[in-house]
Formats: sequence, structure tokens, C-alpha cells
Amino acid sequence: STTDLYPTVTRTYGFFESFPAGVRLGINTLKGYVNDMKYVFTKEGASSLGGFGTIGSIFPTVWDWQVFWMQTAFLSIILAFMNILPIPALDGGHVMFLLYEVIARRKPSDKFLEYAQITGMFLLFALLIYANGNDIFRFFFKS
Repeated sequence: STTDLYPTVTRTYGFFESFPAGVRLGINTLKGYVNDMKYVFTKEGASSLGGFGTIGSIFPTVWDWQVFWMQTAFLSIILAFMNILPIPALDGGHVMFLLYEVIARRKPSDKFLEYAQITGMFLLFALLIYANGNDIFRFFFKS
């Protein structure tokens, strides 16, 4: 069993010691999440992509405050990462166009921005349908 390989260690912190320990835990957790994002862009990562059903299934069936807040933080970090991707309908896309404007010293045409927004929304809807489609496929065919 894994408890034989990795013995459980309980550490207790005083009030003032808990702040730097919490910051360290947060930084290490964030580093791990960012490091794991590279797997999303692989074939296995794309097939494990999930929608609303997957989000619901990552929470335990028995209430646990720490697990709940860790999963909530995990989802928030994923949403933040996705939001900064250079997809036109997201904030990363807006930053991309602002950088273009700074470098080129002119604004892209309104028609171009409109088509870029439509393309970005199409990509987001396709991702939403794909992720939830994976959930439906797993529910019916891989139970």
C-alpha cells in the first residue's frame, strides 16, 4: 500500500508559523498545477478533458473542507490559465490585440476584431461541446 511507501507525517504550526507555511504550500501547489498544464495539450490530455460532469466528480462524496477548498482553488487556477490564453474572446486575446496595437501603432480594423471575436467564441463553444461530449461518452461507454 502507499502508506507503507510514504509514511504520513503530521506537522503542527503556531499562529505566526502558519502564514509562511501556507504561502509555501500555495506556491508549491501552483507550481505543480502549472507544470501539469503541459499534459492538456497531448492526446491523452485531450481525451481526459471533461466538462460539468467531470467537475462534479472531482469533489469527494463525503464532506471535507480541505479537499473542497483545494479543488475549488484548482478550478480557479484552471479558469485563470484558460482566460489568459490568446483566444480572441478571452482576456488573453484582448491583450494580444493590445500588444499588436502597441507594436504596429495602429488599431486592427473593427471588422477584423469582430471576426476574431466570432472565431474565439466558436473555439470556446467547440471546447465546451467537446469537453461535455467526453463526459457523455465516458458515462455511456466507459462505465
